[in-house]
Amino acid sequence: MSDEPHFFRLPRALRLESGAVLPQVEVAYQTYGHLKPTRDNVVWVCHALTANANVLDWWPGLFGASCYFDPADWFIVCANVVGSCYGSTGPLSVDETTGLAAYQEFPLLTVRDLVAVHEALREHLALHQIHTLIGGSLGGQQAVEWAVQRPALFENLVLLATNARHSAWGIAFNEAQRLAILADPSYSTTAPDGGAAGLRAARAVALLSYRSYDAYQRSQTEPNEEALDDYRASSYQRYQGDKLVARFNAHSYVALSRTMDTHHVGRGRSGIRAALERIRARTLVIGITSDVLFPPAEQQLLARYIQGAMYAEMDSPFGHDGFLIETAQITHVLERFYVQTYVH
Repeated sequence: MSDEPHFFRLPRALRLESGAVLPQVEVAYQTYGHLKPTRDNVVWVCHALTANANVLDWWPGLFGASCYFDPADWFIVCANVVGSCYGSTGPLSVDETTGLAAYQEFPLLTVRDLVAVHEALREHLALHQIHTLIGGSLGGQQAVEWAVQRPALFENLVLLATNARHSAWGIAFNEAQRLAILADPSYSTTAPDGGAAGLRAARAVALLSYRSYDAYQRSQTEPNEEALDDYRASSYQRYQGDKLVARFNAHSYVALSRTMDTHHVGRGRSGIRAALERIRARTLVIGITSDVLFPPAEQQLLARYIQGAMYAEMDSPFGHDGFLIETAQITHVLERFYVQTYVH
């Protein structure tokens, strides 16, 4: 099984929700397992902000050999979102006509634009029915939007730590991160690594929304009670910033955080309730008790308005990141969901 992505080029330019046009769009994607002759074992994964198409790498414990979604049983698809830096068209992609990258001029993408690319890829792969569509955070925003758009396409929908509309709180966190990047003078240059120092600071801000007070208390409390500087929590923030800078870029981070801010399933659809009531997939919504970025009330709203949805809440000290970490709890909830779904 190869970790190398496949590539699909959209056959035509992509007109974005904003009215702008991306003349060339390429999407990197990966598949795992084999499609049954009945073609009824497709699991489509929508990834979060800085992830990629290699779901076996970033969601271990849930996807992989002997996991709930085992490629021996399922045909798993994960596509890297447009705007990212893992193979799909993004701010650093070179335009074939001009020979230049867009950098700061890359157009605004909405969650609906990301879904439009997923839909084009699905048609290219000739997948006419999806057994399970799953995503958390920004991935969950894509999943719920797609399920609203194409209610007959998905048999099951699994939404983790996500919402129907990105909150003022979430937008404020994203703006704080973008301000950190914009304060880095190198961001305004046409250099692939421009804004690296700002991205490092942005990641430090983001971590405060991804984890919880208890998580930091448990793992980052300074063991040296005489220390006056260079605390464990401080070095942890720097370390995580360095890790992201090594694998991501500031331009994609700005682009995709702006995309997350646009998420609103009710826009142009007579409101959130009316939009969610379009969904026909059997739906599981999972919240996390300690999630301060997407608090459980947001998942409870999804479950309230999606017809017949099952709601489950995980008790976890890991905050928002719990949807990537608590795979044993998620597996247990999935087992209950599918039993309730298919046992009559």
